[in-house]
Amino acid sequence: MTTLIIAIDGPAAAGKGTLARRLAAHFALPYLDTGLLYRAVGRRVLDDGADPSDPVAAEAAARTLRPEDLDRADLRGPPADAAASAVAAIPGVRAALLDFQRSFGRARGAVLDGRDIGTVVFPDAREKLYVTASPEARGLRRWKELLARGVEADLATVTAEVRARDAADAARAAAPMKPAEDANLLDTTDLDPDQAFAAALALLADRETVAAKA
Repeated sequence: MTTLIIAIDGPAAAGKGTLARRLAAHFALPYLDTGLLYRAVGRRVLDDGADPSDPVAAEAAARTLRPEDLDRADLRGPPADAAASAVAAIPGVRAALLDFQRSFGRARGAVLDGRDIGTVVFPDAREKLYVTASPEARGLRRWKELLARGVEADLATVTAEVRARDAADAARAAAPMKPAEDANLLDTTDLDPDQAFAAALALLADRETVAAKA
């Protein structure tokens, strides 16, 4: 049986992380949140007092990234979001992290979520989902997440930040965020996590490899 790779892409707060974890558990596969790699790189640059958009500083942080950097408690929130988006636009950073992602998936299969899994990291993966939702729905989700963590936030500001992150991720020259041509689209605007999981399983069940493994 060929190694099963499920590539999940989409914008921030679309629910792809929650969905990816559930699919990984369902198919007994390792899970990698590739966005954490870029968040951790961004945080390391900020720790050094440097600019995340500085290619030299960002590439140095990417090449010295350690597994424990992914366990930091400060990888979520607006500062981390902005830093991650900035370092992700740097080709050298993406190149430094590409081998790590591919090695992780090829070892024994995996579910990976990010913004370029189906287009760059594993373009030949048979199982691809592009998970999205309206900016308003995603802004509301992110705002609720921040409040749940005790972070004061304004809904309009958070939604504007979501839109700005979308624009930056879609416009960058290095691996811009976009659906792979052969990805199944899943809009979670009006879906709760259970409904999104059921919809994803229905989409993936149309693929021979996943149907055989389920």
